[in-house]
This record gives sequence, C-alpha cells and structure tokens, in this order.
Amino acid sequence: MSDLFVKICGLRTARDVDVTVEAGADAVGFVFAPGSPRTIGAGAARELAARVPAGVLTVGVFRGQSVEEVRRLTEESGVRGVQLHGDEPPAYYEALCAPGRTLLRATAERVERCGEYGEDLLLIDAPDPGSGKPWNWGAADFTAPAGRWLLAGGLNPGNVREAVAATGAWGVDVSSGVEAERGVKSPELIRDFINAVRSYDYSA
Repeated sequence: MSDLFVKICGLRTARDVDVTVEAGADAVGFVFAPGSPRTIGAGAARELAARVPAGVLTVGVFRGQSVEEVRRLTEESGVRGVQLHGDEPPAYYEALCAPGRTLLRATAERVERCGEYGEDLLLIDAPDPGSGKPWNWGAADFTAPAGRWLLAGGLNPGNVREAVAATGAWGVDVSSGVEAERGVKSPELIRDFINAVRSYDYSA
C-alpha cells in the first residue's frame, strides 16, 4: 500500500467532500481564485470544510489575489491551508504564515527544493493549471525537487501510477482528472484515482 499524500482539488458539493474523505484523501481543496468553473464562495466552503475530519487538510486555492483578500477568505472559510497559485513573492508567504496554517506553493517552474519561499508543501503543476492537459513529467531532464512536493497537471486514474513512478513525487494533486465534465466531479473517478495511488507498490 502507498502512503503518498493525495489532494483532491476543486470540490464544490457535500457529495464531493464526503466521497473524497471516505476514499482516503489527505487533503481537499476549495478554489477561491476568480475565473475558474470550480470557484466557490467562503460561506459555502465553510459549510463543506465543517464536514472534513481534523486529520484531513482543508486548503483554499488562490491566484493573483492580494494578501488581504487571501487572509480574509481563509478566515471566513475556516480552511487550514493556503495554496498560492501564481507569481506571489516570498513576502506573501511570510505575511500569511500563522500557527496551525499550512502553506502550499504551486508553480510550473522547476525548482530545487520545497521551502524556498517559506512554503510547507510544494506543488509542481502544468504550465496551464486546471486545464487537465498533461505535461512532460516523464522527460529525461526532469529533476524532482527535494522535500515534500506534490505532482499535478493532467493526472487521472489511468496515468497517476506511471507519473509517480517516473518522478518519485511525495504526493499528488488532481482536479480535472476526476471530473465527469468541466467543474463537475465524478465520485467514481475520485475513488478510482485514490485507489490507483493507494494500491500500488512504488518501491517494486
């Protein structure tokens, strides 16, 4: 059995949250960045986050928003993690650091290690995040960052094992790869994705 960290992102309904938690995810993500079909309000996110047990991390996803807006939405929604998905500088992470809060840095850049910006978790994504388009994570010149990092971008139940085996990722993050249609999650695909990760021996 695999103990990889699994995050399912872009959840918008109670069914999505319940299925994800029951299937064994380590984190659930709520999108607060504007312009996404998965964007949710702070009030709705608070209701959903209340369904999540303490052992599962709740994460708010932001992009191109001010520190003040990120802080306000984080407090109003009650999420315990903040994922910055843009070109926010290290000062953002310093400003948002708080006791009990987990900071995630998402980037399409290739970086050497997790923690360079003060983040707790690093997420390496495709150049076009949220599109579901895979990138060449299997390239010979891909070098995995040191530390706790999640692979994202174009993952789905059919390719996640190959992706982790190729990259040595500490964890994985998926959104569009477990959707029946854009912005609408599939309970079956969520279960299939988590099962594909958990049932594979990456050390073999």
